Amino acid sequence: ADIYYRYLRKRGEDAVFICATDEHGTPIAVRAEREGVTPKEIADRYHVLIKDDLEGVGCAFSIFSRTTHPIHYETTRAFFLKLYEKGFIYEKEVEQLKCPRCDRFLPDRYVEGTCPYCGYEGARGDSCDYCGRYLRPTELRNPRCIVCGERPVIAKSKHWFFKLSAFQEELLKWLSRNEKLPVNVKNYALKWASEGLKDWDITRDMEWGVPIPVEGGEGKVIYVWFDAPIGYISATKVWAEQIGEKERWRKYWGKEGGARIVHFIGKDIIYHHAIFWPAMLMAEGSFGLPYTIIAGEYLTLEGRKMSKSRGWVISVADYLKLLEPDPLRYYLVMAAPLDRDADFSWEEFVRRYNDELVDILSNFIHRTLTLLTRYFNGKVPKPPHLTEKDLEVLSSIKAAVDKVAENLENFKFRDGLLEVMKLAHLGNKYLNDTAPWSAIKSSPERAAASLYVAVQIVRALADLIYPFMPFSAKRLYKMLKLKGEPENTPWEAAKEKLPPEHELGEVKPLFKKLKSEEGEKIRRSLLPREERQMAQVSLEEFYKAELRVGRIVEVKELGREHLHLVIKLGEVERSCVARIGGKYTREQLLGRQVVVVANIKPATIRGVRSEVMLLAAVHDGEVVLIVPEREVPEGSLVR
Repeated sequence: ADIYYRYLRKRGEDAVFICATDEHGTPIAVRAEREGVTPKEIADRYHVLIKDDLEGVGCAFSIFSRTTHPIHYETTRAFFLKLYEKGFIYEKEVEQLKCPRCDRFLPDRYVEGTCPYCGYEGARGDSCDYCGRYLRPTELRNPRCIVCGERPVIAKSKHWFFKLSAFQEELLKWLSRNEKLPVNVKNYALKWASEGLKDWDITRDMEWGVPIPVEGGEGKVIYVWFDAPIGYISATKVWAEQIGEKERWRKYWGKEGGARIVHFIGKDIIYHHAIFWPAMLMAEGSFGLPYTIIAGEYLTLEGRKMSKSRGWVISVADYLKLLEPDPLRYYLVMAAPLDRDADFSWEEFVRRYNDELVDILSNFIHRTLTLLTRYFNGKVPKPPHLTEKDLEVLSSIKAAVDKVAENLENFKFRDGLLEVMKLAHLGNKYLNDTAPWSAIKSSPERAAASLYVAVQIVRALADLIYPFMPFSAKRLYKMLKLKGEPENTPWEAAKEKLPPEHELGEVKPLFKKLKSEEGEKIRRSLLPREERQMAQVSLEEFYKAELRVGRIVEVKELGREHLHLVIKLGEVERSCVARIGGKYTREQLLGRQVVVVANIKPATIRGVRSEVMLLAAVHDGEVVLIVPEREVPEGSLVR
């Protein structure tokens, strides 16, 4: 998104780069409850962290707003009421899970249980992480309140629904006729829409969020995926107010404005942006529809799925302490095309850094400018004569500028960056072929012509690399002593030539080689290591383990070391294979209360399905079961 925005600004387009943190929803409320703070405190904390990370890698936002801003609440309420008045939002009584102990309804993330499709016992009320299915809380088997562990009951609650089904045909036409939508977005959305759209429950029974603005909505809020996309509009309003042009936001969002609205998202939220959001805009009626939706695929780390909770992630903040932003920007564009999943490999990162950024780009620029400083007093020479080859290279500059622009216009960012690197490669080859360091002795005029042509390539690169690597472009501008800044210089300036006698600034390498020992040191600092598996576990991760008290009601031997236990957890019985054979007798175990991990992923051990894990202390080969201090009801939660 930042590459595209920077390019548009250089083309002279009236572009606004809008981003925000969407801060409502159950995950934040759950996190706050577990930490004993307010949801707003959680939102405040992460808003700053996310903003710092994104701006740290150069995202030049017009505004980075948030959905807790008063203008967002006002905009969301107005949007809701307009749809309500037009008949696209209606009331309906639904069955919801309610915790009798907490005396409150349990929206999606407040309830966990067994997935009805795959049997995974840690499924949440909105989805199952194991099989990927979207769920409703009432679909879960053996549901439990995540706050107190109590089994919820079904109760009636009044909710508000958006008539998504009313826009099925209109959405299908928009999706199929929009030639600007990438294939991955179009195919995914068309599949969903073709299967039949159902009306969408846009209410949650909780306090954190934008309150339902109609009578009877007390204690209920608008679902986060209804209010979050409205944040694009509200953030633009906040921006307009900040620059003193309060009504300017209409120019970009009003139908009559004809603005191109381009969304950059991750593929996990295609459904919300390509179906929910356009349908909402169609229902409201006064806003323009998205011009296109660019959806990036997933990025793994060293072949494994990134996970903050498991510590398998590289934080942007940690990266920026050791390296500059531009190599990361470069690598992510080159290694992570938008049409398929990609992997962040440190070895590949170092290879691209050294072989491409240093050996091709930086090497060409540094050689050219250093030779000009050495042989022509740091000034652009006047070529007495240009050969056909020289003119051919100069014409290649103009062609490259147009090719990069064409690719960026069509959201082919990797192809655009490849064209930039092709031009740098051409410059290196041209320097090697003409060898001005040799020609300076026998033919100074030839050396002058060679370096005159080479420095014009450098001049073009200063603007061409700007959308991709803005920090490096600024440094190159200083080395070339160009007027102004790259962000304020027109795109076509890349085709302009530096005149003879133009004086250069101080020349420094744009990128320096990462030596193997230095690269290894950085890798050890950034990448999680296997020996760090004893790292701290977050509270959120810890709470995923459901510990319960059960009673052993059956014991069978499975060889010398293993026992097959049947453990009663309240109304259900679970199978457990434990390696405690020879440590306890059947008589010692029968009827005994023990503590188990109740939501462990089932596994087959010695041919028997084991559904829970028995907890015990182990020291010097001695096994001691973890048991409650006194008798408690079977199935009691351990906290």
